[in-house]
Amino acid sequence: MRRKKLRKDNRILFTKKMQREYTILVPTMLPMHFELMAAVFRKRGFRMEFLEDEGRQVDDVGVRYVHNDMCYPAIIVIGQLVDALQSGRYDVGKVALLIMQTGGGCRASNYLSLLRKALERAGYAHIPVISLNVAGLEQNPGFKISLAMYRELAACVLYGDLLMLLRNQCRVRECNPGDTDALTRRWMEKLQAQVSTARMSGRLFRETVQAVVADYASIPRHTKPVVRVGIVGEIYVKYSPLGNNNLEEFLFSEGAEVVVPGLLDFCLYCVYNNVLDHELYDMRKRSAWMWRWITRYLCRLKNDVIESIVEEGSFQPPSPFEHITTLPEKAGVLSVGMKMGEGWLLTAEMLELCEMGVKNIVCTQPFGCLPNHIVGKGMMRPVKDCYEDVNIVAIDYDPGASRINQENRLKLMLATAKRNMEKQNS
Repeated sequence: MRRKKLRKDNRILFTKKMQREYTILVPTMLPMHFELMAAVFRKRGFRMEFLEDEGRQVDDVGVRYVHNDMCYPAIIVIGQLVDALQSGRYDVGKVALLIMQTGGGCRASNYLSLLRKALERAGYAHIPVISLNVAGLEQNPGFKISLAMYRELAACVLYGDLLMLLRNQCRVRECNPGDTDALTRRWMEKLQAQVSTARMSGRLFRETVQAVVADYASIPRHTKPVVRVGIVGEIYVKYSPLGNNNLEEFLFSEGAEVVVPGLLDFCLYCVYNNVLDHELYDMRKRSAWMWRWITRYLCRLKNDVIESIVEEGSFQPPSPFEHITTLPEKAGVLSVGMKMGEGWLLTAEMLELCEMGVKNIVCTQPFGCLPNHIVGKGMMRPVKDCYEDVNIVAIDYDPGASRINQENRLKLMLATAKRNMEKQNS
């Protein structure tokens, strides 16, 4: 194997030549969102593949190569990557690994070093690792994201959020089982084709959103009352079917409508925190204007989606981000200065769900994740003080956690939710 160029910090660079020749393996979190985002990179010549490896072996590989005191998302993401390398499906001399991170002040900020350490132990120290982040960590000459790509990625996140929202609201009420999933597959194909070929514009985005909403509204649905369950928590275990033991599917199988806050809210949270750094701590004086502009731009896109949903009238839209930011301090439970982990956003999402009438909430968190235990489990009592009828259960996820115990706790929460719904409708 030929020697690869190293930087001063002794990490292997992902070069422009590698961009043409290497397959980039990416651990998945939100399958629909990530498949759309992959089309953006493939259009620019990147060979990108999202991993679908799952099962007990992923946990086992993760625990083998990552210290078990590290957070569960790190263990399972690294386990998925190393398991894929060991599967024999890839030429390990022609692959790179991509990992997403926020660079925040928790164990998740160690993902890069943990992954490289795991690769070294597993015999893959020659494989380059790419960090996808907005904090400016570890630049690579072969992995550059242009402004146009950022715009398209933002549109993909919103398309994914929209499909997730409409699918969840239709699927539990559809008169003909399978209609919603079939429509979702058709729109995924259309959106991937659009992202792969068309130049994204505001007009195209709005027209596409309106067409998606209209198509889902045409699905025949019943009007029987159903239990509505919101999911909040640490970003990976909140969204990833691998990380939360297919939580959404389990709740759906129990007859519940699943309400999951969109990924764009988390992206906006990361961006808006830079604005807060300037306003609260007088930091980022030179870049504050840029973060404000990005916040306004993303909020405008989300508000376009909300407007289309409201105009159609069949579905409940999400709340504007500008409103979400006010909820923790308005309720008197938390300051927006709390930015570790999912920070104030996690508490705000619980309050948003309650405000929307979703009074049954699952708070997902990695075992031992201190930031999320504070803003998640630690905020359950203050949220209940604001909404006395809220029904919240906190579920910890860990390689040693029992899926049966998790599902039993969820069934108890659902039993309470069904009793409350019956009382309300009697």
